[in-house]
Amino acid sequence: MPSTSAINKMPPPSYSFPLTDEGTRSGQEEYYTTWELTPRSTAMAILNHGDTTTANGSSPADAAAVAPAMPSLVQPPLDADEFRRQGRLVVDFIADYYTRIDEHPVRPAVAPGFLARQLPDTAPARPEPGDDALAAALRDVRDLILPGVTHWQSPRHFAHFAATASNVGALGEALTAGLNINPFTWAASPAATELEVVVTDWLGKALHLPESLLFSGGGGATLLGTSCEAMLCTLVAARDRKLAEIGEERIGDLVVYCSDQTHFSFQKAARIAGIRRGNYREIPTSRESGFTLSPKVLRAAVRADEAAGRVPLFLCATVGTTPTAAVDPLRELCATVAGHGVWVHVDAAYAGAACVCPEFRHAIAGAEAVDSFSTNPHKWLLANMDCCALWVRRPEALTAALGTDHDVILKDPSSERDCGRGVVDYKDWQVALSRRFRALKLWLVLRCHGVEGLRGFVRAHVRMAAAFEDMVRADARFEVPVPRQFALVCFRLRSAAAGEKRARDGDDAEPNELNRRLLEAVNATGRAYMSSAVVGGIYVLRCAIGNSLTEERHVREAWCVVQEQATVVLAAAACTEERAVHSARCADAPAAVPPVQNEVSLHSFLNS
Repeated sequence: MPSTSAINKMPPPSYSFPLTDEGTRSGQEEYYTTWELTPRSTAMAILNHGDTTTANGSSPADAAAVAPAMPSLVQPPLDADEFRRQGRLVVDFIADYYTRIDEHPVRPAVAPGFLARQLPDTAPARPEPGDDALAAALRDVRDLILPGVTHWQSPRHFAHFAATASNVGALGEALTAGLNINPFTWAASPAATELEVVVTDWLGKALHLPESLLFSGGGGATLLGTSCEAMLCTLVAARDRKLAEIGEERIGDLVVYCSDQTHFSFQKAARIAGIRRGNYREIPTSRESGFTLSPKVLRAAVRADEAAGRVPLFLCATVGTTPTAAVDPLRELCATVAGHGVWVHVDAAYAGAACVCPEFRHAIAGAEAVDSFSTNPHKWLLANMDCCALWVRRPEALTAALGTDHDVILKDPSSERDCGRGVVDYKDWQVALSRRFRALKLWLVLRCHGVEGLRGFVRAHVRMAAAFEDMVRADARFEVPVPRQFALVCFRLRSAAAGEKRARDGDDAEPNELNRRLLEAVNATGRAYMSSAVVGGIYVLRCAIGNSLTEERHVREAWCVVQEQATVVLAAAACTEERAVHSARCADAPAAVPPVQNEVSLHSFLNS
């Protein structure tokens, strides 16, 4: 086989295509090309040192003379030189975007349908004539797409748990896309599968997960897209394992448990897995317990279901809930359902990453008793979207539910013959057959940043969040109704700031509305973007710090925006309340009685 350098020196195949009067390719005509290559049959015969005559005795040259020309594209879709040129365009575009991202309002001021009105109804039949199609498209990205984008990488984006980005994370995505492999089985790409085995054990050790969840300890892990997939896969595994014990006809008796703070995607997963809506147990939480799942209340729910003839199946505990980043007590919850045959899954999509720091490992105390654990490195560990790591204590439960072993095309006899250890076919660990080579990106992040680098990244955000919390507490108009967890601060205007009467009445409805208006005002500035949650009946603003570009100055500026808008909102509320009080006083006052002499004078006037 010729070397790469030899291939690069080979003359390119000649093309036949229509030309314009100037001798250039016309942008208005369809092109078909004729490759002047040795026919495949001849090439194969030469390689095999076989006879070069065809079945009817003619020579390959004669066959080639009558064979129809094979059409192809003028511009090959994969061309190394063009890839280099276009790649520079894209990399420069992204670098310029990050350089100027702070100039964009975090959220766009657009209305639904804004983009559809600016784009054609149908896709172009051919590239734009006389122009570089990619350069033209990038101009449209700049002029049409970016003005309508919520800038998730903005240093002023505090609304959601971050989708962190890094140079190596983005370039790892590019490398993955460039290789473009589909490692659904070990045989489909041995290195991709084995790198995933290695890198998930690396990450599990960095997070201080129990050995029983790692490949090295008899468990195993895979990289999926999101924690939503992890929930569904483990729920299906638990379902099938339980039905194998009690009979498939009892699927309607299966019950799942979570708290009212659990991410809504668990409810979606339960529906997809066939759990009846009435068998979805959402355990109430309280402000007194920090909005964590109560083992005592869970125990009562499990016992009630068993007494009614239902079958407890699955518990989804959370480390870092979306509203407040609350941490469910894993050890106590596992002890509560021990002996009931309940699969315990830990959704640590956000806060699991914090466990790279020893000071946060208490958050997963008791994880040695769980059946599965997932976290999203794309949220806080610099592995660009998407990347979710799922560990399971018994991989065979996952593969029994999701595995397929019927298609001979996917089988590879050589992969069955290794040193007594079965290979991993990751198609059997997920819903889909096809999958991405996510391990390459995560491996690059761990290689280029190291565990210590990731610890420093997480700690910097936690310090910024602590500083933000201190600023909130220093302003008497505000309160922090739940303690800060990790890098999330939940805060609100106090009831007293909303008005003395409301504070005395203890009514949260109007303070909630005031805080809603505050959030709306803050986000409308474009200088900060935050979100909200309603917990325990109170409306709170959420400031989640975690973006790669966020610095302390952005956090301080965001707090200044909140203070400025609070002053405006409170002033408007005070004026509204004052007008309401004045109107009420006027309504309660007795009607004025006109003087008698005016009546007499009027009577005299009318009769005159």
